[in-house]
Amino acid sequence: MTRSHVRSRTVVVLLLAGASVAAQAQSTFHGDAARTGVFAGTGPTGTPTVAWRFETAGPIVTTPAVVDGVVYVASLSGHLHAVDAGTGKERWNFKSRMPIASSPTVADGVVYFVSSAGSLAALDARSGEPRWVYAVEHERRFEKPGLHGYGPSAQTIPDAWDMFVSSPVVADGRVHFGSGDGSVYAVGTDGVLLWKFATGDVVHGSPAVANGVVYIGSYDGRVYALDAASGQQKWVFQGGLDPALHNQQGFQASPAVVDGVVYVGSRDAHVYALDAATGRKRWDYPTSKSWVNTTPAVRDGLVYAATSDSSRFFALDARTGRLRFNFDARAYVFSSPALAGSLAYFGAHNGHLYAVDTASGRLAWEFATEAARADAQGLLDPEGRLDRA
Repeated sequence: MTRSHVRSRTVVVLLLAGASVAAQAQSTFHGDAARTGVFAGTGPTGTPTVAWRFETAGPIVTTPAVVDGVVYVASLSGHLHAVDAGTGKERWNFKSRMPIASSPTVADGVVYFVSSAGSLAALDARSGEPRWVYAVEHERRFEKPGLHGYGPSAQTIPDAWDMFVSSPVVADGRVHFGSGDGSVYAVGTDGVLLWKFATGDVVHGSPAVANGVVYIGSYDGRVYALDAASGQQKWVFQGGLDPALHNQQGFQASPAVVDGVVYVGSRDAHVYALDAATGRKRWDYPTSKSWVNTTPAVRDGLVYAATSDSSRFFALDARTGRLRFNFDARAYVFSSPALAGSLAYFGAHNGHLYAVDTASGRLAWEFATEAARADAQGLLDPEGRLDRA
């Protein structure tokens, strides 16, 4: 990965032309505590138009939460904005001293996010006023000697593509999140530490919680299953650590848990299906040395995910891991797909939002942001493909 990418400074709400489509409720990253990526109802099924735009002061690498008619979205400017979902008017904003690269979670009138200092912050959802902050030991990016093949081989290099931090999840009165200090935390909704579990490296994936178990990956190349109440390890799965990929190890993506199976993509260029009770591998799907940084969406026996360098959006059979279809996104995909009705929605690094039929893999429509259409840096070819020259 050598070129820059198109990043938005704008929250855009799309409506089906001539019809009003209410914003789907999403209180946490990827839809629910199990991170399934499935939403009730339908989204836009035809070529959409813009209902409103809200400008932020910096790029957005997070997913908005939408609760009770309010869109909560964070920006690398350090602002977390609360925006009216109907009008696009700002209700309030909170300014952190550092960029915010964590998708907010809203629960019981409180907005939770992880700051770029690694701290878990709680804000009043109505006013944006801080309630409390829980500070971790430290925060850092993933780093390795010779990362991405850069020299000298003994030089430890922070990873520029480690661009987001863990997004919290709230379940049973506990707020779970990962940290760059290598630990997974459970903090009460009063801001008091309940437990802490140490992994072998940075934890920037977001935890999934299902049936009283926290599932989370680490840059140490492992997926952990932890008892949600106590933090005790139930099992650990070791993913591939391929030195030929220049230390492209670890789980930057978050797991999705559906029907007793944990589905997760890895930087080791695989999608894994693991038994949720034991951690035993059921299957893995190789992606030809291309990262899978998206959290899979799972519904009706299919698993949907995407790759970075090979720019593929694809569907796999949930039982066997066999490929069902490929779709060419024309740019790296770090955006986790959302499923609503018969379509899967996801964004790519070319500034395009895609809607793809979940059964056939055919394009239903695509929307290019204003920045993508202008392409001021000349990053895209005439087809909207990321120019890697």
